[in-house]
Amino acid sequence: MAVLERSELEASPLADLHAIADQVGLDGFRRLRKADLIDTILERMGGGEGEASLSVMASTDDADPDSEQRETGTRRRRGGRSRRSRSSAEREPEGDLDGEGDGPRGAAPGASRRGRGRGERAERPVREPSGRESSGRESSGRESSGRESSPRESSTREEPEARDGKDRIAEGVVELLGNGSAFLRVQPPDPSDEDVYISAAQVRRCELVSGDRVSGPVRTPRRSERYPSMARVDTINGVSAEAVAEGPRYDDLPVAHPDKRLELDGNDPTLKAIEWLTPLGLGSRAVIVGPSRAGKSETLRRILAALAGREGLELSVVLAGIRPEEIVDWQPGPVAPSVTLNFAASPDVQGQAVEHAIDTARRVAVRGSDAVVLIDGLDGLHPHVARRALCAARNLAEGGSLTVIATASHALGGESTVIALDAALTGTGRLPALDLVNSGTLRPELLVGEEEAEAIMRARAAALAG
Repeated sequence: MAVLERSELEASPLADLHAIADQVGLDGFRRLRKADLIDTILERMGGGEGEASLSVMASTDDADPDSEQRETGTRRRRGGRSRRSRSSAEREPEGDLDGEGDGPRGAAPGASRRGRGRGERAERPVREPSGRESSGRESSGRESSGRESSPRESSTREEPEARDGKDRIAEGVVELLGNGSAFLRVQPPDPSDEDVYISAAQVRRCELVSGDRVSGPVRTPRRSERYPSMARVDTINGVSAEAVAEGPRYDDLPVAHPDKRLELDGNDPTLKAIEWLTPLGLGSRAVIVGPSRAGKSETLRRILAALAGREGLELSVVLAGIRPEEIVDWQPGPVAPSVTLNFAASPDVQGQAVEHAIDTARRVAVRGSDAVVLIDGLDGLHPHVARRALCAARNLAEGGSLTVIATASHALGGESTVIALDAALTGTGRLPALDLVNSGTLRPELLVGEEEAEAIMRARAAALAG
């Protein structure tokens, strides 16, 4: 009878070692790692039961492949796997088994660690699709996680790849959200279950704005995701997304002084005074200044009402750092605010909200349209953030325009229009409440003509003399 060597045991599949351990009467052998199991078998063989172990090994080695396949299959059907291993396999999630989150459903954290942590699972023979069996050592070279795949796991692994090979192409209209991300409405303007989520990074990279019609492949929802996601954007308004991304940068485009007037039609005396004494234009950097209770927010709401519904204007409202009661005053307005933050919000949060609105408006201007952003207000922002938001307003010489109208307690510098309000006039109800001496527009003749510009100068001189 041949002597069983350690090298022969090490070269044997784990299932054969389990059969030997069962024959020699070892208890709890299924909980042992392969190396520990081999040591235990050799130790038991030295105790006088090596003959039975050799018989099992000889019968296993001399068996033909077909009989071995049938025998192994019978052992599996009879529950050759331990109860612990079987329950662990049933608990493993479907989807991306490598834990990298690339599949339709990401694996639970630590899924690959469970596979690496059990030598029994790593070395168990597996049945390949062709019907052949291979040892866990051979399968570990094919598995990046270092463990074998059951037939169920193999089909689950192949299923995402099959789906990825047949990407669904979605086409629809972009609707931006307040946090910078967006949805692709496939049945615009109404939401539907077929809508596709677009990440904020894709929105920035492709410079998407609400109303853009885009198309591209869609990734199926992962675990805990409700909507499918846009894998990439291929076309924007019928043009390649690469061509749009390679277009001119907003800051590199030539600018000009505002030369197209924004008319504020209405019977409000303060708005009339603003229109004729401190005119606004497309691309203006306008700040409504004044002390507390001077009526800055109310004036901004009236400007919004005058501009709402104007054809060709993309209006957006950002409420940053205002009183909670004023949020209610803005709600019934003609344009719903995209962000509403009271003064308890941190300067960083307020700055992010303003920058999101400004970025969207910049993309509108680059496309050749006119955007107007109303901000109430700038006092709660970091000074450099407030100046950056105000500086974004400009009249593009070869494109559209971005107009910023904001409220602040004082002028920041660099404004093209300053609308100063008199708190004493507002408090006593004497309208218009415009402080003409501290108000003014840079190069008003470009907006109202030479004669009216001279009339503005005379009115300011009279107010100063009075």
